[in-house]
Amino acid sequence: MSLGFRARLFVILALFALVPSLVLTVAWGGATSRVLPRMSGAAAWDRVAASGARAVRLALEAPMSLEAKAALTRHEQELASSVTQARRFEYLARQTGPALLVVGLILLAVLTYLASRIAGHLSRQLSRPLDELVRWTEAITNREPLPERVTKRGAPEFGVLRDRMRTMAAELERGRESAIAAERLEAFRESARQVAHELKNPLTPIRFAIARLRRDAAPELRETLDVLSTESERLEAMARSFGQFGRLPEGPMAALDLGDMAREVARTSVPDSAALQLETEPHLPLVQGQHDALHRAFANVLINAVEAGGATARLEVRVARRDHDVVVAVRDHGCGIAAEKLPRIWDPYVTDKTAGTGLGLAIVKQTVVAHGGRVEADSTPGEGTEVRLVFPAMSEHRAGATS
Repeated sequence: MSLGFRARLFVILALFALVPSLVLTVAWGGATSRVLPRMSGAAAWDRVAASGARAVRLALEAPMSLEAKAALTRHEQELASSVTQARRFEYLARQTGPALLVVGLILLAVLTYLASRIAGHLSRQLSRPLDELVRWTEAITNREPLPERVTKRGAPEFGVLRDRMRTMAAELERGRESAIAAERLEAFRESARQVAHELKNPLTPIRFAIARLRRDAAPELRETLDVLSTESERLEAMARSFGQFGRLPEGPMAALDLGDMAREVARTSVPDSAALQLETEPHLPLVQGQHDALHRAFANVLINAVEAGGATARLEVRVARRDHDVVVAVRDHGCGIAAEKLPRIWDPYVTDKTAGTGLGLAIVKQTVVAHGGRVEADSTPGEGTEVRLVFPAMSEHRAGATS
């Protein structure tokens, strides 16, 4: 049975502490038991005592003074005392070696206990955060949410790693959502192209047929022909909407003044019955864009605002600078949009209108994004909605080179 990461880490840390300690303890005990007796010098003192005793006996046999004899006697006593001390040291050395070995083993046991506690602590401090991060990788793989609150375990670097993994998970999720949205949008575009193609093919002969019938039809058929003409015009407008959504903006790009464009679109798209307040910030930077596509996008937003306001619509249009962007904001004072529906107003085929295709704001978003911008919307039910189109402003150098 294989050991887990924590168990393996504990064993490795414990061995790193215990093996050198065990080797040093055994070597120290063996060295003391062997070296200490040799350091006593008992054998050398025995040889010195034997040779000294012979020398004293020979010296005592020769005639000498009392003082000389006394000196020899003292010397003999010193030799005997030195031999006794050497033998005592040898005895103590022989007895101390095993005792020192026992003390070393006791110290080894204490060190083993401390090493096991330290190794256990370190293994927990390393294994728990790593196990947690492994679980996080599995959650990221399965697109599961990461825990909001976690116990701060391990070194501070693990906290940094957790924060980086949270950021990475969020970026991965945004990338996945963007990829899914792009695939979904491309599928919508393809279906819109096919629908536009299928609608346009029969519409032309239908329109010609209605025109021929108008010339020769009886008066009682005029109302029927008017219905056919109106419905064919509605189908033609629907085909144009599908066609616009099915392709990205095309045509030459130019430096555009969004303030002038907003005024131009307002004159043609806002009826006289609506109250319009239009404000443009002076000295606005230019925007690089395709004129016709942006004109249609502005018109779609204004028409939606007029329809939201009803017969007595009241609109506010502001064109202003925000940091390095130019923002076109259109506010109506209609019924507003519920918070749960607001994020979906930019999706294709989403509409509350009985006769709408749900492509107006989808085309607006597609056009703005194709120009490197973004769309924003705020709404309060019962008070109205504000739609903002945000475009990156051209630098003065680029604007001068383009103009």
